[in-house]
Amino acid sequence: MLEIKNVSKSYDGIKKACDGINLTIESGDIYGFVGHNGAGKTTLLKSIAGIISFDEGEILVDHKSIKTEPLEVKKIIAYIPDNPDIYETLTGIQYLQLIANVFGIDQHERSRKIDEYATLFELTQVLQQPISSYSHGMKQKLVIISALIHRPKLMLLDEPFVGLDPKASFQLKEIFKSMCQEGTSIFFSTHVLEVVEKLCNKVAIIKQGKIVAQGNTQEIIMNQSLEDIFMEIASEA
Repeated sequence: MLEIKNVSKSYDGIKKACDGINLTIESGDIYGFVGHNGAGKTTLLKSIAGIISFDEGEILVDHKSIKTEPLEVKKIIAYIPDNPDIYETLTGIQYLQLIANVFGIDQHERSRKIDEYATLFELTQVLQQPISSYSHGMKQKLVIISALIHRPKLMLLDEPFVGLDPKASFQLKEIFKSMCQEGTSIFFSTHVLEVVEKLCNKVAIIKQGKIVAQGNTQEIIMNQSLEDIFMEIASEA
């Protein structure tokens, strides 16, 4: 589903934020992406989503290049940044209708999906209110709903659980599991290592722009915890 081939990116032409990254994420994977602040996680996610360009390599989503077929790729992905910028003058329902229009979702399907997810995330009562009145957690729930309603083949998420209450976090994890059973791939960054350990079938660890460990989660952690592995890698020179 997602092939990242020797991707490098530098912002200043000297230091590489991403340095020769190679990753393959298959249909049905829940892939965790971990690393310290500034390691290159957000840079890679934005490169996959086509938000920023990269200097070397290739990124393919469902065999389509983000460089040469960006619109075709963006039709089948959803991206949630760590601090979503949304149109706060709109109401919640207006924002969701806007996203549904962008992806060409028919009226019946969009209504069904909005009702389903708004109920699940307990936003139904505030959808008629302006987004400017929402808390951070409510905004996070709204953008998650907007990412789910067009049934993406690949979901890219940067710290998706930040700001969510425990119930919403649980619901999102269950949605992830259900989507992956249907063939969707999920690639998300997080600092919550316990979530990766329990939820993800695969994990990659990035350090100073380079992937230093990747593969099946249980094979990587073996008899340790992911936190132990991460701290060992982080302390290496």
